[in-house]
Amino acid sequence: MALVELTPGPNMGYLTIVASRWGRPAGLMTVAGVTLGLTVYMLAAVAGLGAIVMRVAWLYALLQWAGVGFLLWLAFEAWRGGPAPRPGHQAEPPARGRLFARGLIANLLNPKAAVFYVALLPGFTNPARGDPAIQALALGAIHVVVSITIHTAIVLAAGSVSLARWETPNLRRRLDRGVAVGLALIALWLGWETFQST
Repeated sequence: MALVELTPGPNMGYLTIVASRWGRPAGLMTVAGVTLGLTVYMLAAVAGLGAIVMRVAWLYALLQWAGVGFLLWLAFEAWRGGPAPRPGHQAEPPARGRLFARGLIANLLNPKAAVFYVALLPGFTNPARGDPAIQALALGAIHVVVSITIHTAIVLAAGSVSLARWETPNLRRRLDRGVAVGLALIALWLGWETFQST
């Protein structure tokens, strides 16, 4: 499970950008949103709903393209930049609720999590050892804990080089543009993977 989470993906890239741009608290709030998204997909897979996403090709593709669109929208928003900070003050990160919602939406619009749970969990359950749904729930919970650990480590590492402390108005504009380019690249990568799988 740890190897799956260590594979580079949209969550990892987005968390790195958020933590390096706005610091650890912003990154950790985004981790909370991403974690809720994973938990929703895990519970849906245990309930048998995740299999629907795998069987209905257009629904899977729709979710993936919506994820690409959401990342591009975040890139556009970052490119525009926020309001200028007061002289002598750093720019404020987005509100906590907004960071949480962005992490949640970005994860829910990445149906690979649902595919992961639907494809992997049944292979590790054994009806002879009890209710397969309970076993799948336990395994899914372990995966969520592993993902929290790895995502938190990414945020702590990226937050240690937080660029906000050296911020000037000119640097802020460059940082916003850098965040926008990073998000756009993640979106293009996800779009390319989606295009190849359809």
